[in-house]
Amino acid sequence: MAQVVSVVIVCMNRPDILFPCLDSIREGNADAVLETFVVACRFSEQNLALLQEKYPWVTLVLSDQVRGFSENNNLALRKVRGEYCFIVNDDTVLPPGLISGLLEDFGKLPPDAAAVSPCIRFASGKVQTCGRAPWTPWRYVKHYLHRVDETVPTPWSMQEGLFRTWTLNGACFLARTAFFREAGWFDERFFFTPEDIALGQLFNAAGHTVWADADLSITHLAGGSVSRMEPAIKPARVRGALIYYGDGKFLKTFALSAFIWSYELLRVCKYLFASRPAGSRNEVMFRTARNVMRTAFSKDTPKELFIRFSRS
Repeated sequence: MAQVVSVVIVCMNRPDILFPCLDSIREGNADAVLETFVVACRFSEQNLALLQEKYPWVTLVLSDQVRGFSENNNLALRKVRGEYCFIVNDDTVLPPGLISGLLEDFGKLPPDAAAVSPCIRFASGKVQTCGRAPWTPWRYVKHYLHRVDETVPTPWSMQEGLFRTWTLNGACFLARTAFFREAGWFDERFFFTPEDIALGQLFNAAGHTVWADADLSITHLAGGSVSRMEPAIKPARVRGALIYYGDGKFLKTFALSAFIWSYELLRVCKYLFASRPAGSRNEVMFRTARNVMRTAFSKDTPKELFIRFSRS
C-alpha cells in the first residue's frame, strides 16, 4: 500500500506512554505511513535525546510554550505532506493494520467523506466511543450531570460495520487532509476540548460526512485518576464548552454558565465539610470546583484560565 498518511501525536513529556504508541505504529502500520510527527511539549533534554535516539524516523516539533491540544496539533498539521492525517493520542496502542484498514474504508466511502474513526476502547476492552451523536447544549448539561453514556446505541453511534456518524473523538481518527485544511485544522479557541466535536460539526456544515468503523479498534490507555492539574484543566475545559455550546448567544451562554456555577457551588459545599489533607483527592476536587465557580461567567480564554490557575 502506498504511504499516504501523516501521523500527528502530541505528547506532554511522557515517553513512558509515547514509546509504546510509536512502537505500535511501526509494527504493523508502517506500510501506510508517509511521515510521523511528534509534538514534544516541554520535554526534558534527557527525554528529548532518548526520543531522538530510539525513533530517528520521527519528525520532532518542539513546543516549549503553554499550548492546548488544538494549538499543539496544528503546529505539526501545518507541515504535513500526506493525503490523509492520522490524529492519535500518545496514550494509545494501535493493532497491526489499523491505519491501512481506515484507508480501505475511504475507498468504500463517498467522495464527500472527511474523516473515519475506529471503535475506541479502554484497556479493559470496554468501549469508550464508537461513533458520536451530535453534541447539543442539552446533551452537554446531561454530560455535566454524568447522565450521558456514549456506549448506548443511537442512529449515530454503536452501530455495526462501517456507518455514518456525526462527530469525532480526538483520541483517534483519520481525516482527508484537504478537507481538514479547508476547515482550518483544529479550532485554537479551545484548549482541552471540545475541539474534536467542533471539527466534526465543521465537516458536516461544509457538506462533508464523518464515519466510524466498528470492526476496527484502538486501545486508549486513558487513566481514571484525578490529576493534580485538574484545578487548572477543568476551568479551561468548561470555558471551551461555554464558547462552543453558547455559540456567541448571550442568553444561551448565561444559562449554561448559571447552571455550571450552581452545580459547582454544591460541589464546593460538599468538599468544604469533608476532610481535605493537602494533595488529597478531596483537596484537589475542592480547588477545582472553586476555580470553575470563579470563572463560570468569565470572558477570559480557556488558555488564559489554564495559565492563571496552573501558577496558583
